Amino acid sequence: MSYAGDRRMIDADSHLMEWPTFLTEHASLDVGARLPKVVPELGPWAARRARSKEALVELGAELLRKGPKWNDALGANDPGERAQALDQLGFERQVVYSSFCARLFDVADTELRYAAYRAHNRAMAAFCAADPRLSGVALCDLDGGARSLAELDAALELGLGQIWIPARAPAGRSPGHPIHEPFWARLAERRVPFVLHVGSGAFSVGDAWLDDGRTARVAEGNRPEVIGSRDLMVIYQPVERFLSVLVLDGVLERHRGLRGGAIEMGAGWVPDMLRRLDHAVAIWGKSEPALAAFARTPSEQAAAQLRFTPYPFEDVGLLCRESNPCLYMFSSDYPHAEGGRDPVARFDRALAGHSREVIEGFYSANAETWLAPPRRGE
Repeated sequence: MSYAGDRRMIDADSHLMEWPTFLTEHASLDVGARLPKVVPELGPWAARRARSKEALVELGAELLRKGPKWNDALGANDPGERAQALDQLGFERQVVYSSFCARLFDVADTELRYAAYRAHNRAMAAFCAADPRLSGVALCDLDGGARSLAELDAALELGLGQIWIPARAPAGRSPGHPIHEPFWARLAERRVPFVLHVGSGAFSVGDAWLDDGRTARVAEGNRPEVIGSRDLMVIYQPVERFLSVLVLDGVLERHRGLRGGAIEMGAGWVPDMLRRLDHAVAIWGKSEPALAAFARTPSEQAAAQLRFTPYPFEDVGLLCRESNPCLYMFSSDYPHAEGGRDPVARFDRALAGHSREVIEGFYSANAETWLAPPRRGE
């Protein structure tokens, strides 16, 4: 029996742990020498597991609860092992992100940045080729116009299932600017979601806000996505701004096939964002004709086209009562520690009393409709 048991579960957020040559293995020699270093110093790269691979496989359904995390986890950086890990987890499908490569969004040299995306995307495709249950996530941005579209097409040709973008105003313009329409149209046409994940925007509250004169707060530079209590309060804000502007610019209305998601930033902020978007359209629609032309409210657009992954400690049952239950998806964050040791148990407690339809939607159906598989080489 696997961790999922006899239930259908689709994991909307997991990771691989990059190794030192993750990018350079998939880049030309001249580019490889210039690529930024994304993997922090972790000591000798030999496996440092508390248990052997065989012992981890034997954990079976207890892999998530009792197995090690990060680089020591089963399948963290070995694609063959990842298939074994997925057998033990029992997830029908698993979306796979890199752990450290979001910093490539900030490479200033345009040519190098897109070359780095290309190397990253080839590496992700190679890792996920080990098992059809794995859906790899590409990196791209909208800053380069035709160059962005070319990199998007290259990622789609590799068969990657989602496109991870930064939550910034691309090329100093709104994401709804006409220059970005070809990018959104391509994603809608190919049924591939864009995703905004931790790393799409700054997730730290900033050093100045950590200096309270009382406690020593030292950043853990050897692990990805390490946030503190104060970071938690602001981590979603760049993504909320991006999605709000995207909706108000009519991008979801114009591209009904476009799907997007905010991943690993919690979802407690989502119902209020949608309420405020509905208010904005109802009120400013009187003075902004583009808003008055909406055939659907923002909350209706979001229910049809956007998805979010709650943290295990959030009350997903309450979120489903406050807003459309189809907005939310299950995620494990495997093998990162933030996902917890038994997220299903915590989500089950929060969902107690909800209908079977809502519960099955959270664990599989909401992700299944959102993650319609792309057609390789289409």
